[in-house]
Amino acid sequence: MVSGVDSMMKMIMAIVNKEDSRHTVTALTAEGFSVTRLATTGGFLMDANVTLLIGVEEEKVDAVLAIIEKTCKKRKQVVPNNFYGTSYPVEVNVGGATVFVMPVERFERL
Repeated sequence: MVSGVDSMMKMIMAIVNKEDSRHTVTALTAEGFSVTRLATTGGFLMDANVTLLIGVEEEKVDAVLAIIEKTCKKRKQVVPNNFYGTSYPVEVNVGGATVFVMPVERFERL
């Protein structure tokens, strides 16, 4: 059965740092948004991330993005530099979020 929502649905896929994910999910669910969490791994640092899937009506996209922006802060972290055969630590930016907003062709609750 297709949902009774008249507005266009969007799927928000947000890739966030594992440390930020709990606070982000708590803030989203407190505002009534349903969230699916997927454990993922980043390619550059091979560090734990969480990918959040959030289906919302088009007019609620900005509210979701504001919550993600507020709860996913960028910060610096020192990590070992193993790329060039050395082990000198380097400082990198972590945190923040990578967000994709995609149209949903069909939405059903079964």
